[in-house]
Amino acid sequence: MKRPILPPTTAQTLQGPDERLLAGDIRALRKARGLTLAETGLKLGRSVGWVSQVERGLSTPSLSDIRALAELFGVPISLFFSHDVPQESERGVVVRAGRRRALGTNESGLVEELLSPDLGGSFEMVRSVFAPGAELKTEARRPTEEAGYVASGLFDIQISGVWHRLGEGDSFRFEGKPYRWRNPGSEPAVVIWVVSPPVY
Repeated sequence: MKRPILPPTTAQTLQGPDERLLAGDIRALRKARGLTLAETGLKLGRSVGWVSQVERGLSTPSLSDIRALAELFGVPISLFFSHDVPQESERGVVVRAGRRRALGTNESGLVEELLSPDLGGSFEMVRSVFAPGAELKTEARRPTEEAGYVASGLFDIQISGVWHRLGEGDSFRFEGKPYRWRNPGSEPAVVIWVVSPPVY
């Protein structure tokens, strides 16, 4: 259900916390994928004005719009519906273990959860669980600075063609370099991954 276009001061008072987080997540995802408002509107079959209003929380996307956004950004639709918090004072500040949002991935053997309260801000923090034998076979490269901490298990990461074997307590960092990963162990590897700017 779409809201009428209202002057900013009036519209702001009608925004709930969930709507503000949804708007911020959509904006962050669009920017992370290097899309302009016009390109996003074209891909969705919507106007630039509509995309802008959604990103500012002045218009609420329908369920079909949210499905289209999830497909465009390559994330599960559930990412847009998991803003509930046990206490309002924790919204945007605290993420409880049982309320993490699952993130999408095309790589089998990798399960990720968002540890950051939302996709805004200058970085995101993700808990990545790599199944035994899971591997990123094709090099990836992102215009980001990334760091990781191995919470448990064995984790191999290749940065600029050089493999590094990491164990529990080890950490890494790189910026804008090609990378691959694999779990050479027989147990899941848990890595806390920080990415700046956010890419989900």
